[in-house]
Amino acid sequence: MPASPALPISVVHPPLNQPDFLAQCLQSLQAGAVQPAQIIVVDNGSAQMPEAICAQFEGVRLLREDTPGPGPARNLGVAHSSGEVLAFIDADCLADLGWLAAAAEQMADPEAQVLGGDVRIAYTDPARLTALEAYESIYAYRMDRYIAREGFTGTGNLVVRRRVLEDVGPFAGLSVAEDRDWGRRATAKGYAIRYVAGMKVYHPARARFDELKQKWDRQMAHDFTDAQTRSGGRMKFALKTLAMGVSPLAEVPRVLGSDRIEGARNRALAFGALTRIRLYRAGRMAQLVTGALAADDLSGRWNRG
Repeated sequence: MPASPALPISVVHPPLNQPDFLAQCLQSLQAGAVQPAQIIVVDNGSAQMPEAICAQFEGVRLLREDTPGPGPARNLGVAHSSGEVLAFIDADCLADLGWLAAAAEQMADPEAQVLGGDVRIAYTDPARLTALEAYESIYAYRMDRYIAREGFTGTGNLVVRRRVLEDVGPFAGLSVAEDRDWGRRATAKGYAIRYVAGMKVYHPARARFDELKQKWDRQMAHDFTDAQTRSGGRMKFALKTLAMGVSPLAEVPRVLGSDRIEGARNRALAFGALTRIRLYRAGRMAQLVTGALAADDLSGRWNRG
């Protein structure tokens, strides 16, 4: 029988036009070794509210936030939650059976403040990866590196004490990378982000290259906007643009040595996808630097259909 943690945990989940993923995620939470005190699903403007799906699962509350962006959706969920600990998972993720158990174990330590977990790729066919599955297995969702090197963790696998979240403040909207923004505000206030390898969720790889381009469009727009607020930032961004085009060659050792995929075929697929996206990023960054493209044109895009 699933256990209940000593500290009540509220799970906040922000879907948008993802009914199948939502059902799968709720099933994974229901099957977990530790059960949350409540699950709050905050629909972010879907064409059809997922009322029928949420009704299939006990303890799920459905809300709606029409302001675009997972940040505003999470904020509404927090406002309607009651747990002393808040756990955030993305709409298209699956929780590992031990996800909340690992979080609860860490939060039993009063020194634990913010937790970031491992995000792995969920394969459609583990015996034959797609190019994007191979690429994202190595390069996507590396929360251990984000925490150690950049002072943030992804909000798709984030656990935090309520009092910490209230002190740091709400998540931002689409104008910034809301996970990086919130994490850096937390670390600036002195809160330590603890990486928990056993706190796993699984995220599907993007099915099409266009989806990966959209992700990087938003990220590059945020980076360029941030660079312009810093002394010499625009020049550094321009130099980074030049380096981006040749950067795949420097990644060969990482592709060959990664323990996240196996086999020559998968490594070749990963390198091909890496080269393609790095060249695309270099082109987009050049457009931002030269003024041929405005950052708002990229960061403002949102999948409203």
